[in-house]
Amino acid sequence: MSKRLIIAVLLLVASLPSFAAQVSGFRVWADPAKTRAVLDLDKKTSYKLFTLENPHRVVVDLQGSSIDIPLELDKEHAGVITGVRYGQPDASTLRVVLDLSEGVGLKSFLLDPTGQYSHRLVIDLFSESGQKTSSLVKHVADISKPNRKVIVAIDAGHGGEDPGAIGKNRIREKDVVLQIARELKAAIDAEPGMTGVLTRDGDYYIPLKDRYEKARKFRADLFVSVHADAFTKRSVKGSSVFVLSPKGASSEFARLLANSENASDLVGGVTLSDKDDMLASVLLDLSQSATREASNKVAGNILDSLKRNVTTHKQVIGRANFVVLKSPDVPSVLVETAFISNLDEEKRLTEREFQQKMARSITRGVRDYFYSSPPPGTWIAANRDGGRHIVERGETLGNIANRYSVSLGSLRTANKINGNGNVIHVGRELVIPTS
Repeated sequence: MSKRLIIAVLLLVASLPSFAAQVSGFRVWADPAKTRAVLDLDKKTSYKLFTLENPHRVVVDLQGSSIDIPLELDKEHAGVITGVRYGQPDASTLRVVLDLSEGVGLKSFLLDPTGQYSHRLVIDLFSESGQKTSSLVKHVADISKPNRKVIVAIDAGHGGEDPGAIGKNRIREKDVVLQIARELKAAIDAEPGMTGVLTRDGDYYIPLKDRYEKARKFRADLFVSVHADAFTKRSVKGSSVFVLSPKGASSEFARLLANSENASDLVGGVTLSDKDDMLASVLLDLSQSATREASNKVAGNILDSLKRNVTTHKQVIGRANFVVLKSPDVPSVLVETAFISNLDEEKRLTEREFQQKMARSITRGVRDYFYSSPPPGTWIAANRDGGRHIVERGETLGNIANRYSVSLGSLRTANKINGNGNVIHVGRELVIPTS
């Protein structure tokens, strides 16, 4: 081949469009604050984003890119997006158009590969008509009222494009923990003087710091994060309770678990540009020992309740550096309900009987904590004298007295129990006196 011909061929190749990235997937999730659209890419590429009116739509121009899949819209999670289509306005541009039901505000960013995902272009659309008014706002107004209910913020882990751990039979953590969280809210709402609020009540992702910020915003007295994680050995099973350990994890298992949970922000698609002030505030406020002490106490109550009702993985509270537990002023615990990597527990996690049993067990622990340490001005603080406790298997008068921070003598007197014995019949209803 002559030198002149070689040059001509090279010039021809250089003039052809270079498909730097290929679109391999499209997903949409909606939460109360925004609608998120995600384009999966096999490579990083440059893009332009703008909006148009009459009708409202978002246009995404991907430079030197191609697509070989249909773009299908999941109507159930579509939010403000009513349709999606694509075309090529010129040889070097792939254009994706999102049809909208209304005008939106935009935020977009590219994410590097992580976990099961490759490169991603994330587009967040914020409704110009305003966010939905949360039904939880009433709790803020009620917070100063006398005899108010204690508020328990319940956080179902993962969600949206972050499925969490996935079992051998493809059961997803995000689905089962949301079901357990809903059961937990129902169980807590059924308790006198208590009410539950959900950080998420649908299949969408919430950044880790936003989860505990929701608890603070709604003046929660307690934050409970619900998970169902996996481990490398399928034989591992049972429930665990964790609190924050600023200095490190209490075991290799706790460390690995915290790393996997904290990494979910990378999967969910969270930018780092807005974290400095918040992290500085959290690190500063972590010195508040009262919150850590309360977290340890409620974790102990929940673990004791779990031991009496379900299989537990550890007999002691675990400690790890979970981001989601870093609220500076709300006692916070994380409950691993079961191991989705264990075949028996994966199946059990889908069963409503187990979900309700887990919810009742956590609720009993929460109730024990608040009856032993009621926040001032709450219904429980005003009505704890005369509160009731149903004796469960394995309980003694001594540990019941310790749980409610009352003396053994006052517990005997309130229930007209004579003698010095410590054994009490299962199923008996005890009156809990004022400490």
